[in-house]
Amino acid sequence: MLHIDKMDKALEQTNSYFCSFSCEHSFGRKIPSKSRTTIYMSNCCLDPGIAKTFVAKKTKPNKSYYSFVDKIRAMNYSPKFPVKWVKFMVMILSIASTGIAAGWTDIPRLSPTRGIIMEDPDLLSSAAVSDDLQTCYYPQTLDHFNYQPQSYGTFQQRYVMNFKYWGGANNSAPILAYLGAESPLNVSLTAIGFLNDSAVSFNALLVYIEHRYYGKSIPFGSREEAFKNASTLGYFNSAQAIADYAEIIMHIKSKLRAFYSPVIVVGGSYGGMLASWLRLKYPHVALGALASSAPILYFDKITPSGAYYSVVTKDFREASESCYQTIRNSWSVIDKIASQPNGLSTLSMIFNTCKPLTKSSELKIALKNMYALAAQYNSPPRYPVTVICRGIDGANETQDILSKIFAGVVAYGNLSCYINQQTNESETTEGWRWQTCSEMVIPIGIGNGTMFQPAPFNLTSFIQHCKTIFGVLPRPHWVTSYYGGHDIKLILQRFGSNIIFSNGLRDPYSGGGVLENISESILAVKTVNGSHCLDIHAQTASDPEWLVKQRQTEVKIIRGWIAQYYADLKDILFKQ
Repeated sequence: MLHIDKMDKALEQTNSYFCSFSCEHSFGRKIPSKSRTTIYMSNCCLDPGIAKTFVAKKTKPNKSYYSFVDKIRAMNYSPKFPVKWVKFMVMILSIASTGIAAGWTDIPRLSPTRGIIMEDPDLLSSAAVSDDLQTCYYPQTLDHFNYQPQSYGTFQQRYVMNFKYWGGANNSAPILAYLGAESPLNVSLTAIGFLNDSAVSFNALLVYIEHRYYGKSIPFGSREEAFKNASTLGYFNSAQAIADYAEIIMHIKSKLRAFYSPVIVVGGSYGGMLASWLRLKYPHVALGALASSAPILYFDKITPSGAYYSVVTKDFREASESCYQTIRNSWSVIDKIASQPNGLSTLSMIFNTCKPLTKSSELKIALKNMYALAAQYNSPPRYPVTVICRGIDGANETQDILSKIFAGVVAYGNLSCYINQQTNESETTEGWRWQTCSEMVIPIGIGNGTMFQPAPFNLTSFIQHCKTIFGVLPRPHWVTSYYGGHDIKLILQRFGSNIIFSNGLRDPYSGGGVLENISESILAVKTVNGSHCLDIHAQTASDPEWLVKQRQTEVKIIRGWIAQYYADLKDILFKQ
């Protein structure tokens, strides 16, 4: 909770102190007497141009006060941490959280922002929300699909708006809406730069919506209550999330009287899946969708189980044949040493582990996850796969194979110790565990012919793990039943329209993506050197030409959709 003596400082850091549903609220805030707080409604969502001033009396803080403080914190107030500490924690959490997930489900995390956080961890500590962004909260329906009394409950769902470049409702100017994925919205506001970079040319209103059960958008009043058991988690699924997004978008259009403003939804990774599915399920809400690195075909045996780690292997082999061979040969050496007396102690010493290894699989899972993470986010300018291979290949030729592997580990992240660092489980890891144990059953295994030891996906074991943890059974066929996926070209070439599936072929998840055009308006935009969600990150001066062209292609396609929409709208209005 933001301490009271920092309240005024936090208020001074923003031009938009609070955006309520109606933009009118009196706050029981404990602040110095005779203070006045101006609520600049010109910066408040949904009601530009009006200004009101409230006199804040010195009273005992109440629930309104705490709600107000939470909203201030959600907008601008972020603690500052030493950069060195943040980089350390980013590396720890990136590898460790993957290990937790993969250790019992073998489903690598999906995330559109994880790679860029690893490259620029300052985003976690010092990225202040721009003054152009206004944070709002919508009283979201708990359950969109039932009519039981508890279904009508609500929770506060966070969304953020940017009016800076918008051409206005009178011009039916477009709306670009980012659909949050399995993490708090905060980092996406800075990292997902495609919307902001495109806003000027489209004269677009920007909207960013947080996924339920993440960040500030928590049902049942608290994370503890929301994650209490399977009964409270039962409202945590993609269908409810997409309905949330549709309801908020329609609410915004209604409040702004932007009834004819076309909406383009944008999402990356799991959020990219949501964007494509929203376009298919709610075509009246979204004119089109940009689905970046969305593995919608990695369900129900549509994609071979081993596709993910085949791409990881390909990435490393293309970077360095000798590096690939060293990694490939290392697993048997680990097993051999582990089987010897004091073998685990030897491995702990070789890899400078933070605490003694208790089993060899602990080390192998951590290494496997490091390689997978490097491949998934193998982005310029660092190219982490190349970084690891330089460490491995650059080791002294006289060194043993595991010393070379450890040199690659150090090159990837120079820490004080490795492999089994003590970490606190993040809310994203906790949330993603439930999602993969309920509907996001992505059957990733390791087949033959890779640089890893074979480890087929075992659905029976997976189901048992989930039942043990949550007391419920996963539904491995539900995604394809509800959204489709089998025979996708046959089905969607006449049924669907206006979806871009963008992929970088260095991304291991691209194996489960749509890589060929389905129709004239459901298009695959892929790059040979691209990685996970790279195209929707903010543009930089150092972006390679192929990445610049990929984004230009996507913008051109979206511009065509909007132009056709305006032409159709003109014809309809003219006839009326």
